[in-house]
Amino acid sequence: MNRNSHQNRALRALVRKDIRAITASVQLWLPMIIIPLIIGVTMPAALLWLASRLDLREMGNMGAVLDTLDALTASGQIPQLAHMATDNQRIVYYLALYMFAPLFLIIPVMASSILTANSFAGEKERKTLEGLLFTPVSMNTLFTAKVLAALIPSIILSWATFLIFGVIANVIMYPMFGQIMFPNLNWILLILWVIPLCSLVVILLNVLISAKVRGFQEAYQLGGIVVLPLLALIGAQATGMLLLRPWLLAVIGAVLLCLCFVLLRLVSMWNRRQQLAESQI
Repeated sequence: MNRNSHQNRALRALVRKDIRAITASVQLWLPMIIIPLIIGVTMPAALLWLASRLDLREMGNMGAVLDTLDALTASGQIPQLAHMATDNQRIVYYLALYMFAPLFLIIPVMASSILTANSFAGEKERKTLEGLLFTPVSMNTLFTAKVLAALIPSIILSWATFLIFGVIANVIMYPMFGQIMFPNLNWILLILWVIPLCSLVVILLNVLISAKVRGFQEAYQLGGIVVLPLLALIGAQATGMLLLRPWLLAVIGAVLLCLCFVLLRLVSMWNRRQQLAESQI
């Protein structure tokens, strides 16, 4: 019992230490604030505001978007679109409830990549890894602390951005629809099911990468490869080729959960003090 209590105290201390290192480094926290504000608040809010006020049929570059909405309406993939009287209502609804959803996956991926790239690789650059490895803290506690120190800020940042965007979206949409439209089931599943699991997968992958490379930049660049599938998902959503529906989000979350177990297994295989010391020192 005393040993467990000691490890729990050590876990909390390590998490606090890593979070303090994040808040003390402008290189870490500044991108994590600016990027969500741009892709999760400023850009979506500006597009929603413009789409709610402009005459879309008079804009030549909106033809492809309106064609996509016509196809989605005709196919019944988004039944709500058929009951909307104007193009402005349709495009605002599509942007707020469907189009912007994949953008919010970039936020936890970006935050998790930055934070976990700073884990073991950051300890090496700060010359603190050697001392950390010689402490009586178990390797399970050490890896758990690294994961939690990245997971907690990543989820908080994603949820905070979601809340800000939700308020703005409803302020813009309420005069058009006369009711609160945001969020729908897609967004709830995305925020509560997919994003936490996505964060955990990226964190576990980046902890493995960060534990094996020698510097923050190298770890961050390798971890950034995870963004590529998200770009494909955003493109598919924008063209209407693939819509994020509740069943699809449930499947994506289940796949991410399976990946978590696989990565946890890999972490346990790498979870050896001597291996980590030999790869870093």
